[in-house]
Amino acid sequence: MHRPAAFAALLGLTRAASAIGDFWVQNDFCARVKGASDDVPVTYENPATQEKTVHGTTDGRKACLHHCLTYTATQAVVAGLGARALGIRVHPGAAAAALALSLGTHYLADRRVPGHGFLEKLADKTGKTNFYKLADFGMNGAFHLDHSWHRGWETVAALIATTKATSR
Repeated sequence: MHRPAAFAALLGLTRAASAIGDFWVQNDFCARVKGASDDVPVTYENPATQEKTVHGTTDGRKACLHHCLTYTATQAVVAGLGARALGIRVHPGAAAAALALSLGTHYLADRRVPGHGFLEKLADKTGKTNFYKLADFGMNGAFHLDHSWHRGWETVAALIATTKATSR
């Protein structure tokens, strides 16, 4: 197996899967509640019943974890089926390590507790505070920093996943 070809294929597959997992698989509840904390609770209105519920830290963590698990499962399915279709045999240990990295780094980025979230703190430390807070002119800085964070770690995960990859 030519590793650069396997890397390119797995990176493409995981990028497609991440978009599907982030935007199509993630449910409305997780998207809205995953940043909730006891200090900054989130009121969620069920679109079907219009019932309003208030959520704090525990629910925020659960919602973020649920999203990250479905996101990672989507990557596993898409990358697994795609690799099989392309004749790439991914080593199970390398696949598990890549998926664990994806899950962990995704949780770090998506647990956006206002004023305390990892990406917000990283933006502050790297001089990107104004860009992180930008929500004007058709731009959303927090979204773009989140997106680039995920893309960077997907690249590392694809490198890990191709360790010991062989042809089928």
